[in-house]
Amino acid sequence: MRTVKYPETRHEHVWWAPDRASWWIGVLFAIGSTCFLVGPVPGFVELVGSTVDGLVFFVGSIFFTSAAALQYVESGFFRPRMLDWWSSAVQLVGTVFFNISTFHALQAGLDATEYNRLVWTPDARGSICFLVSGCLAYVEVRGGQRTRTWWIAAVNLAGCAAFGISAVASHVVPSTGSARDLARANLFTALGALGFLIGALLLMPKGANDASPASDDANHSRNREPRVTQKPRSPR
Repeated sequence: MRTVKYPETRHEHVWWAPDRASWWIGVLFAIGSTCFLVGPVPGFVELVGSTVDGLVFFVGSIFFTSAAALQYVESGFFRPRMLDWWSSAVQLVGTVFFNISTFHALQAGLDATEYNRLVWTPDARGSICFLVSGCLAYVEVRGGQRTRTWWIAAVNLAGCAAFGISAVASHVVPSTGSARDLARANLFTALGALGFLIGALLLMPKGANDASPASDDANHSRNREPRVTQKPRSPR
Protein backbone atom coordinates (compact mmCIF):
# COMPACT_ATOMS: atom_id res chain seq x y z
CA MET A 1 0.00 0.00 0.00
CA ARG A 2 1.10 3.51 -0.72
CA THR A 3 -0.37 6.49 1.04
CA VAL A 4 -0.77 10.13 0.17
CA LYS A 5 2.27 12.18 1.12
CA TYR A 6 0.88 15.54 2.12
CA PRO A 7 2.52 17.91 4.63
CA GLU A 8 2.34 16.40 8.09
CA THR A 9 1.18 19.49 9.95
CA ARG A 10 -1.97 18.15 11.60
CA HIS A 11 -1.82 15.92 14.66
CA GLU A 12 -5.41 14.91 15.41
CA HIS A 13 -6.36 11.33 14.58
CA VAL A 14 -9.63 10.99 12.67
CA TRP A 15 -10.56 7.39 11.89
CA TRP A 16 -13.75 8.02 9.91
CA ALA A 17 -13.46 9.87 6.59
CA PRO A 18 -15.39 8.00 3.87
CA ASP A 19 -15.18 11.02 1.57
CA ARG A 20 -11.41 10.51 1.21
CA ALA A 21 -10.03 8.14 -1.42
CA SER A 22 -6.83 7.64 0.57
CA TRP A 23 -8.86 6.65 3.64
CA TRP A 24 -10.63 3.97 1.61
CA ILE A 25 -7.28 2.67 0.38
CA GLY A 26 -6.20 2.20 4.00
CA VAL A 27 -9.49 0.50 4.95
CA LEU A 28 -9.39 -1.94 2.03
CA PHE A 29 -5.76 -2.84 2.66
CA ALA A 30 -6.50 -3.31 6.39
CA ILE A 31 -9.32 -5.77 5.65
CA GLY A 32 -7.19 -7.70 3.18
CA SER A 33 -4.27 -7.80 5.61
CA THR A 34 -6.52 -9.14 8.36
CA CYS A 35 -7.61 -12.00 6.09
CA PHE A 36 -3.99 -12.94 5.38
CA LEU A 37 -3.10 -12.65 9.04
CA VAL A 38 -5.90 -14.98 10.15
CA GLY A 39 -5.59 -17.54 7.34
CA PRO A 40 -2.22 -19.09 8.32
CA VAL A 41 -2.81 -19.00 12.09
CA PRO A 42 -2.12 -22.47 13.55
CA GLY A 43 -5.36 -24.37 14.07
CA PHE A 44 -7.52 -22.07 11.94
CA VAL A 45 -7.71 -24.45 8.97
CA GLU A 46 -8.55 -27.33 11.33
CA LEU A 47 -11.32 -25.22 12.87
CA VAL A 48 -13.01 -24.03 9.67
CA GLY A 49 -11.81 -26.50 7.04
CA SER A 50 -9.54 -26.03 4.03
CA THR A 51 -12.28 -24.64 1.77
CA VAL A 52 -13.23 -21.83 4.15
CA ASP A 53 -9.57 -21.14 4.88
CA GLY A 54 -8.88 -20.84 1.16
CA LEU A 55 -11.85 -18.51 0.77
CA VAL A 56 -10.45 -16.25 3.48
CA PHE A 57 -7.26 -15.82 1.44
CA PHE A 58 -9.16 -15.33 -1.81
CA VAL A 59 -11.50 -12.70 -0.32
CA GLY A 60 -8.47 -10.95 1.16
CA SER A 61 -6.85 -10.83 -2.28
CA ILE A 62 -9.98 -9.20 -3.72
CA PHE A 63 -9.82 -6.45 -1.09
CA PHE A 64 -6.16 -5.88 -1.88
CA THR A 65 -6.81 -5.66 -5.61
CA SER A 66 -9.63 -3.18 -4.99
CA ALA A 67 -7.31 -1.04 -2.88
CA ALA A 68 -4.47 -1.28 -5.40
CA ALA A 69 -6.79 -0.33 -8.27
CA LEU A 70 -8.07 2.70 -6.36
CA GLN A 71 -4.51 3.69 -5.56
CA TYR A 72 -3.46 3.32 -9.19
CA VAL A 73 -6.33 5.57 -10.28
CA GLU A 74 -5.29 8.08 -7.64
CA SER A 75 -1.72 8.02 -8.92
CA GLY A 76 -2.82 9.54 -12.24
CA PHE A 77 -3.13 6.50 -14.53
CA PHE A 78 -0.02 7.04 -16.66
CA ARG A 79 2.98 8.95 -15.30
CA PRO A 80 5.98 6.74 -16.20
CA ARG A 81 8.50 9.35 -15.06
CA MET A 82 7.27 9.15 -11.45
CA LEU A 83 8.38 6.50 -8.95
CA ASP A 84 5.02 6.51 -7.22
CA TRP A 85 3.27 5.61 -10.49
CA TRP A 86 5.60 2.66 -11.09
CA SER A 87 5.12 1.49 -7.50
CA SER A 88 1.33 1.61 -7.86
CA ALA A 89 1.37 -0.05 -11.30
CA VAL A 90 3.66 -2.91 -10.26
CA GLN A 91 1.65 -3.38 -7.08
CA LEU A 92 -1.58 -3.70 -9.07
CA VAL A 93 -0.03 -6.33 -11.34
CA GLY A 94 1.09 -8.21 -8.24
CA THR A 95 -2.42 -8.26 -6.79
CA VAL A 96 -3.72 -9.83 -10.00
CA PHE A 97 -1.12 -12.59 -9.67
CA PHE A 98 -2.30 -13.17 -6.11
CA ASN A 99 -5.94 -13.30 -7.26
CA ILE A 100 -4.96 -16.04 -9.68
CA SER A 101 -2.94 -17.91 -7.07
CA THR A 102 -5.60 -17.83 -4.33
CA PHE A 103 -8.33 -18.77 -6.81
CA HIS A 104 -6.50 -21.86 -8.04
CA ALA A 105 -5.64 -22.77 -4.44
CA LEU A 106 -9.36 -23.38 -3.87
CA GLN A 107 -9.16 -26.42 -6.17
CA ALA A 108 -8.90 -29.75 -4.39
CA GLY A 109 -6.73 -32.66 -5.48
CA LEU A 110 -3.88 -30.74 -7.12
CA ASP A 111 -0.67 -32.73 -7.36
CA ALA A 112 2.72 -31.12 -6.70
CA THR A 113 3.32 -30.19 -10.34
CA GLU A 114 -0.13 -28.68 -10.75
CA TYR A 115 0.14 -26.81 -7.46
CA ASN A 116 3.50 -25.30 -8.35
CA ARG A 117 2.23 -24.23 -11.76
CA LEU A 118 -1.21 -22.91 -10.80
CA VAL A 119 -0.67 -21.66 -7.25
CA TRP A 120 3.00 -21.25 -6.42
CA THR A 121 4.17 -19.67 -9.71
CA PRO A 122 1.69 -16.74 -9.65
CA ASP A 123 2.35 -16.47 -5.90
CA ALA A 124 6.09 -16.10 -6.54
CA ARG A 125 5.53 -13.60 -9.36
CA GLY A 126 3.20 -11.57 -7.18
CA SER A 127 5.76 -11.60 -4.36
CA ILE A 128 8.42 -10.28 -6.74
CA CYS A 129 6.07 -7.53 -7.91
CA PHE A 130 5.35 -6.46 -4.34
CA LEU A 131 9.00 -6.49 -3.37
CA VAL A 132 9.81 -4.25 -6.35
CA SER A 133 6.88 -1.98 -5.53
CA GLY A 134 7.88 -1.79 -1.86
CA CYS A 135 11.47 -0.91 -2.76
CA LEU A 136 10.31 1.87 -5.10
CA ALA A 137 8.03 3.28 -2.42
CA TYR A 138 10.84 3.23 0.14
CA VAL A 139 13.33 4.84 -2.25
CA GLU A 140 10.83 7.64 -2.73
CA VAL A 141 10.89 8.56 0.98
CA ARG A 142 14.22 7.17 2.25
CA GLY A 143 15.94 10.56 2.46
CA GLY A 144 13.25 12.11 4.62
CA GLN A 145 12.74 12.34 8.34
CA ARG A 146 11.25 9.50 10.39
CA THR A 147 7.71 10.71 9.77
CA ARG A 148 4.56 8.60 9.51
CA THR A 149 5.20 8.45 5.77
CA TRP A 150 8.63 6.93 6.29
CA TRP A 151 7.35 4.39 8.82
CA ILE A 152 4.61 3.25 6.47
CA ALA A 153 7.15 2.71 3.69
CA ALA A 154 9.55 0.90 6.03
CA VAL A 155 7.01 -1.45 7.61
CA ASN A 156 5.52 -2.28 4.23
CA LEU A 157 8.93 -3.09 2.77
CA ALA A 158 9.55 -5.41 5.73
CA GLY A 159 6.23 -7.06 4.99
CA CYS A 160 7.22 -7.52 1.35
CA ALA A 161 10.44 -9.22 2.44
CA ALA A 162 8.50 -11.54 4.76
CA PHE A 163 6.14 -12.52 1.96
CA GLY A 164 9.12 -13.23 -0.29
CA ILE A 165 10.54 -15.64 2.30
CA SER A 166 7.11 -17.26 2.59
CA ALA A 167 6.95 -17.78 -1.18
CA VAL A 168 10.30 -19.56 -1.20
CA ALA A 169 9.32 -21.76 1.74
CA SER A 170 5.92 -22.68 0.25
CA HIS A 171 7.31 -24.24 -2.93
CA VAL A 172 6.16 -27.85 -3.13
CA VAL A 173 8.90 -30.43 -3.67
CA PRO A 174 7.64 -32.88 -6.32
CA SER A 175 9.47 -35.86 -4.83
CA THR A 176 7.73 -35.46 -1.46
CA GLY A 177 4.54 -33.61 -2.38
CA SER A 178 5.10 -31.27 0.56
CA ALA A 179 6.14 -27.65 0.97
CA ARG A 180 9.82 -27.00 1.59
CA ASP A 181 9.05 -25.53 5.00
CA LEU A 182 5.33 -25.25 5.74
CA ALA A 183 5.78 -23.81 9.24
CA ARG A 184 8.08 -21.07 7.96
CA ALA A 185 5.75 -20.35 5.02
CA ASN A 186 2.81 -19.82 7.36
CA LEU A 187 4.87 -17.84 9.88
CA PHE A 188 6.22 -15.39 7.31
CA THR A 189 2.82 -15.08 5.62
CA ALA A 190 1.43 -13.96 8.99
CA LEU A 191 4.38 -11.64 9.64
CA GLY A 192 4.02 -10.06 6.22
CA ALA A 193 0.29 -9.57 6.74
CA LEU A 194 0.95 -8.03 10.14
CA GLY A 195 3.39 -5.57 8.60
CA PHE A 196 0.88 -4.55 5.95
CA LEU A 197 -1.89 -4.25 8.54
CA ILE A 198 0.25 -1.88 10.60
CA GLY A 199 0.95 0.16 7.48
CA ALA A 200 -2.75 0.31 6.62
CA LEU A 201 -3.67 1.41 10.15
CA LEU A 202 -1.01 4.11 10.02
CA LEU A 203 -2.43 5.27 6.70
CA MET A 204 -6.07 5.53 7.76
CA PRO A 205 -5.82 8.50 10.17
CA LYS A 206 -3.22 10.15 7.94
CA GLY A 207 -5.47 9.79 4.93
CA ALA A 208 -8.37 11.22 6.90
CA ASN A 209 -6.40 14.18 8.28
CA ASP A 210 -4.04 15.10 5.45
CA ALA A 211 -5.65 14.05 2.18
CA SER A 212 -8.08 16.02 0.14
CA PRO A 213 -11.61 14.69 -0.53
CA ALA A 214 -11.83 11.84 -2.99
CA SER A 215 -12.96 14.14 -5.76
CA ASP A 216 -9.79 16.20 -5.37
CA ASP A 217 -7.27 13.41 -4.76
CA ALA A 218 -6.20 13.28 -8.40
CA ASN A 219 -5.01 16.88 -8.11
CA HIS A 220 -2.58 15.83 -5.38
CA SER A 221 -1.50 12.47 -6.77
CA ARG A 222 2.05 13.63 -7.41
CA ASN A 223 2.62 13.43 -3.65
CA ARG A 224 2.16 9.79 -2.76
CA GLU A 225 3.28 7.53 0.03
CA PRO A 226 4.20 3.87 0.65
CA ARG A 227 2.08 0.89 -0.04
CA VAL A 228 0.76 -2.17 1.67
CA THR A 229 0.57 -5.34 -0.33
CA GLN A 230 -0.78 -8.74 0.07
CA LYS A 231 0.14 -12.32 -0.34
CA PRO A 232 -1.76 -15.44 -1.25
CA ARG A 233 -2.24 -18.49 0.90
CA SER A 234 0.64 -20.82 1.53
CA PRO A 235 0.05 -24.60 1.44
CA ARG A 236 -1.31 -25.87 4.71
